[in-house]
Amino acid sequence: MSFTATQQNEAGESYAVASVAADRAGVAALGSLTIPGRPEHVREARAFVAKALGELHPALENAVLLTSELVTNAVMHSASRCSGGTITIEIGASAGGVRIEVADAGSDLSTPVVRGDAYASDGHGLFLVQTLSDQWGYLRSDKGTTVWCWLTVNAGVAQGAGRRPPGYAASPSGAW
Repeated sequence: MSFTATQQNEAGESYAVASVAADRAGVAALGSLTIPGRPEHVREARAFVAKALGELHPALENAVLLTSELVTNAVMHSASRCSGGTITIEIGASAGGVRIEVADAGSDLSTPVVRGDAYASDGHGLFLVQTLSDQWGYLRSDKGTTVWCWLTVNAGVAQGAGRRPPGYAASPSGAW
């Protein structure tokens, strides 16, 4: 299979990743879920990740939020939104963190891109992924696009826990 592996740096620029297989080394699969590529199924992806990680996992909140953003992007911007289209969510964990992958049917029109304009009415999904995850990237192949993110867990605390993107303030209850 031919594919292009890229990753985003802090400035949002894409660059090639030499070895994709090494990214999965030591990560145990927690589960996989395939859903229809429709907006009403995004909540199933969130529930799947929450159940796979368990309510006490230190990366739970960020993992659920980033899954929601990645699946929503797949629904909005890929061919998976067409009749019969599907999106597959895979989650894996190691002592060092959590990896989430969202695979869709791809798009001939666009690739995943971060839009950092805080005043734009949309386009904040990958900005959140870039801000809250420790690493993220995507793979494009003739079968579609897989966007992944990594949340580091260190000494029982998720590295991204409590991080807020610039310009986003927490409500008094702590929710966004």
